[in-house]
Amino acid sequence: MLFAPPTDLSKLANAAGRLREIGLVGLGAVVGVAAGAVVAAMGYLTHGLHAILFGIEISDRLSAQLKLAHVSMVLVPALGGILIGLSLWWARARGARRPVDPIEANALTGGRMSIRDSLTVAVQTVISSGFGASVGLEAGYTQASSSLASRLAGLFRLKRADVRTLVGCGAAGAISAAFGAPFAGAFYAFELIIGSYSVAIVSPVFAAALAARLTASWLGADPIPIDLGTDVAISIAELPIFLPLGVLGGLAAVATMLLVTWSERAFRACSCPQPLRPVLGGLAVGALGYWSPQVLASGHGALHLELALQLSVGALALVFALKTIAAALSLGSGFRGGLFFSSLFLGSLLGKLYVAVLPMLGLSMHVPSMLAAIVGMAAMAVGAVGGPLTMTFLACETSNNWSILGVVLGAVITSAIVVRETFGYSFSTWRMHLRGETIRSAHDVGRIRSLTVGAMMRSDVRTVAADTTIAQFRAEFPLGAAQRVVALDAEGRYAGIVIVVDAHARDKAAGDDARVTDLLVHRNVVLTPAMTAEEAAHLFRLAKSEELAVVENPWNRNVVGLLTEQHLLRRYAEELDRTRRDLAGEN
Repeated sequence: MLFAPPTDLSKLANAAGRLREIGLVGLGAVVGVAAGAVVAAMGYLTHGLHAILFGIEISDRLSAQLKLAHVSMVLVPALGGILIGLSLWWARARGARRPVDPIEANALTGGRMSIRDSLTVAVQTVISSGFGASVGLEAGYTQASSSLASRLAGLFRLKRADVRTLVGCGAAGAISAAFGAPFAGAFYAFELIIGSYSVAIVSPVFAAALAARLTASWLGADPIPIDLGTDVAISIAELPIFLPLGVLGGLAAVATMLLVTWSERAFRACSCPQPLRPVLGGLAVGALGYWSPQVLASGHGALHLELALQLSVGALALVFALKTIAAALSLGSGFRGGLFFSSLFLGSLLGKLYVAVLPMLGLSMHVPSMLAAIVGMAAMAVGAVGGPLTMTFLACETSNNWSILGVVLGAVITSAIVVRETFGYSFSTWRMHLRGETIRSAHDVGRIRSLTVGAMMRSDVRTVAADTTIAQFRAEFPLGAAQRVVALDAEGRYAGIVIVVDAHARDKAAGDDARVTDLLVHRNVVLTPAMTAEEAAHLFRLAKSEELAVVENPWNRNVVGLLTEQHLLRRYAEELDRTRRDLAGEN
């Protein structure tokens, strides 16, 4: 039997699909194990540096110290700045590319990441936080884990959609291991790294999150839980109390992101060589750290210290201001890291400030300080990082209290709306925007961007000299021979387009001396091969034309092809449909 009947073919296809899904779940679990090991290793290295450089116990947290052991330790962040500066100089000297993070990779390159560049970022993050710079390790966790996942996908030659899913698995595992929160890790992947949620990607992502959590726990990298107390329970009816905190969290996140940007511009404007900027930033952060060690490193210890203490409004506001400035100086001067945990710590301070200020405003509402800190933590973090469900699950899982789900979700959504309406970006996508990138999420636009005019145009262009008489044109291009003909000037460059019907409809009484030049349209509207489909579609709308010429570049105007609007829209629709089928797991 040479050919299997259709029913057998469908059975084979279904079996292959099931094997593919099971295999992807297995790879997701492998990626989760790797992510858990990455988180544990980076955490141990960072704590080891803290113990050596700041003279604390390996089990202690740097930011939980009440004071530094010696004044000379204010120079430690600057020493870290020297190492970061040297690494930046070395990268520039060898012409290294800018590392692509998981969001950018999934949006533009189909999940392809450089493992060497990503491991460099991870090492720089460990150095930055290990030497006391006010940055979090989460960016390094996700970068290294996602790049390992991308390499694994490459070894198995997975399809584009599966590569993107595995990159999301790496990030999910990293966040799950870092916080002991599998749900938060999984939804971090769905909302921020993959950019969508579908049945096809649920199993591998959750497999990665759970495997990473178990691996990190087995390696002794369990995070410190947040204890709300057994008597803290709240109903959704009390949500209105926390909505203003969501607004404040969103505004504080926007202010922090802007401060980081201003800091970066200030360092650039001071004409200081790039390798020296982390040194100056380290000196400033070290000085702030001597005043309050809570601003140093990511702030895990400071978060639990502040939750345990009952500080005055002035003390809370001071720590909030110092930590914000330290984070902005660290990131603005060139240290590696992110705002993930800094925003959590700042949000907890904001929540406690909110509770402390309410009585001063004549409001006697009873709000547990610890609960407000957790809600504020999630509200500010969602503004800086993004992912409303991610931060909601993170708050519930780290506090092990699911009764707060409703109020946390309400405050988080409020914060997200405030940020979207006033600013429009999370910190990661805002940084891409500053580099000239326009993506707002990890939604796969790589295919659409690779759909350029050069890839769609046809090169068999019919041309005519612009000084040809209309009578000659009619003879050379009778009706039906072509719809449009490109006219060239005396130097062989683009001059415009002649519509054949218009030439034949021209009044013959105009005389034999009438030239094609009189009929030219779209003289100054041309496409170039590098234009994207979206840019070309915009020009078609402006020109109100069904076909435009493609020139080599706007300066020499050498004609290289033609493109019709109909073909452009058909190819664009095909790529959109392929992307939709990828998201639905139909490919």
